[in-house]
Amino acid sequence: MLNESVLFLLLLLVIGFFAKNSSLMIAIAVLLALKIGGLDTKAFSFIQSKGINWGVTIITVAVLAPIASGDIGFKDLTGAFKSSYAWIALISGMLVALLAKGGVKLLADDPQITTALVLGTILSVSIFKGVAVGPLIGAGIAYTAMRIYSFFT
Repeated sequence: MLNESVLFLLLLLVIGFFAKNSSLMIAIAVLLALKIGGLDTKAFSFIQSKGINWGVTIITVAVLAPIASGDIGFKDLTGAFKSSYAWIALISGMLVALLAKGGVKLLADDPQITTALVLGTILSVSIFKGVAVGPLIGAGIAYTAMRIYSFFT
């Protein structure tokens, strides 16, 4: 029952508790419940293969909700392009999406990097109250940095 993965999750749960990070605590509670319930074998591989897509979909729904509710309309869209900050945001959004594309490849190809990225995300979420979108963006940044490094070596 108390194997290494359970102890690791419990440690992260304690960190999440002290950091008052409910997202981290809920995620760990779900994983522990699946593990204790004996559903971990099939559920974890399914979550690993589909989870990022689910997360991106949920975030996209949240971002588009103001459009669906009518809080943001075409007038706001056209007005936004008159602002230099809106152009910076547009370009930043495009760059992040391109970085994330490389991150997906890196996460699929190198499990050791995944471990470091996940640990970095957990530390940022628990200590600095970061948001857990880090593994994908972090992987994209790491992938880009690795490509630049390998270019010069």
